Amino acid sequence: MVLVARDTARLEELADRLRTRHNVRVEVLTADLADAAQRATVAERVADTAQPVDVLVNNAGFGTGGAFWDLPEEVLREQLDVNVAAVLELTRAAVRGMRERGRGDVINVASVAGFFTVSGSTYAATKAYVIAFSEGLATSLAGTGVRVMALCPGFTQTEFHQRAGLEMSKLPRAFWLQADQVVHESLADLRAGKAVSIPGAQYKALVAVGRLIPKKLQRMVVTRTVPGRT
Repeated sequence: MVLVARDTARLEELADRLRTRHNVRVEVLTADLADAAQRATVAERVADTAQPVDVLVNNAGFGTGGAFWDLPEEVLREQLDVNVAAVLELTRAAVRGMRERGRGDVINVASVAGFFTVSGSTYAATKAYVIAFSEGLATSLAGTGVRVMALCPGFTQTEFHQRAGLEMSKLPRAFWLQADQVVHESLADLRAGKAVSIPGAQYKALVAVGRLIPKKLQRMVVTRTVPGRT
């Protein structure tokens, strides 16, 4: 396993737990995916044919609180680099070798938000890209032994919303997913050959209904109901 994140201490702690519990070899690579040079280092490791990566999970995410016009431009650029550029570059680094070997999996973590027009949300826009990119690539790679899937969870119990500065206390409990549930359902969908995975019956229903609602009405509903947005 190769673990990538910004916090070396937490990576090492996780690596030790994985080695102890599962007797696997774990490599730690500290990198900030908002930085082009550090993304290139990660891409180089992903593309290394001597130590091939069989499964790539692009899980890094960057959310923001506040209105688009109030956020510093550098923050918006960093979000674009993490949510879009990193997915593009690391997927390309992995897929080239996977095609040659005739096997491999790429899971690009998007979001249910990518299916909706969320007022002022650059996050939703980046996740819409990830969904479209992954679906298109999955179609292009059909029959090669390489699978690409966009994972689109709803609100999940992680540190994400806290780090993004989003107030989530008013969200009903029924809308929260557990990380384990997201992982298990997504892997089942990957094995089933799905290009898009939407964990949770409530979110499957939400996306299905959303596709039937006119865009104008959809924007009104989402703007009034999504917590943490202004």
